[in-house]
Amino acid sequence: MAIESEKVTADVIEVSEFPLIARRYDVFAVPKVVINDRISFEGALPEQLFLQKVLEAAAEGTGV
Repeated sequence: MAIESEKVTADVIEVSEFPLIARRYDVFAVPKVVINDRISFEGALPEQLFLQKVLEAAAEGTGV
């Protein structure tokens, strides 16, 4: 999504190099996706479920 849209940004972090970040986001497995510090999930989701999580985070951000 970050490649296709300027409205989406993404950071990839090697948590073994940043243990404080791993603890902050409770990373116990990879991949771990955190969206806007509110929505998170572990593992690779099918595209439709991934999109659902992104839309959920967007709705929380707008109060909808």
